[in-house]
Amino acid sequence: MSESPKSEASDAQEPGADTSGVIPVEVEPPDPAPAADPVAALEAKLAVAEKEKKDNWDRYLRAAADLENTRKRQKREVDDAKLEAKNKALKEVLPVVDNLERAIEHAGAGAGESSPIIEGVQLVLRQLMTAFERLDITPVEAQGQPFDPNLHEAISQQESDQPPGSVVTVLQRGYKSGDRLLRPALVVVAKPKAAAE
Repeated sequence: MSESPKSEASDAQEPGADTSGVIPVEVEPPDPAPAADPVAALEAKLAVAEKEKKDNWDRYLRAAADLENTRKRQKREVDDAKLEAKNKALKEVLPVVDNLERAIEHAGAGAGESSPIIEGVQLVLRQLMTAFERLDITPVEAQGQPFDPNLHEAISQQESDQPPGSVVTVLQRGYKSGDRLLRPALVVVAKPKAAAE
């Protein structure tokens, strides 16, 4: 009445079990991917790329504008520094021109005939005035002109037959460097004569 071991083993297995020696493993099926439209996904990526492109373009334009503004500002600062240095040097030379003019005026008033010294001083003054012309330095016209506080500096007033407010005497010539005033002219301004009593 003994049964064979093979039959006992077969009785121990469940019916329908695989006997090939492989252990069955149960695996959960993967979550189904959202049924997204691939065109919609590409359109979303394209929208993000377009926004990024627009942001980069805006940043580029701002950087280019900042660079251009910096260049203009630096050029203006360099031009102003050059003009300031030129004007500073010219202001140092103007008293020399004034003294040469005074020397010629006093020598001419004292001597009836010209001397070689006076001619030499006149030549030096002409050379300086020629150099001023090359540097775009022009004298300010004041004699007989209406007083202009932008170009003239009034030292005093004097009774005169000239129209009131006009320049009677120029004590020191003024100069302009291009459109800018380098030094105002020192002048005496006419005022009406007092009524005789």
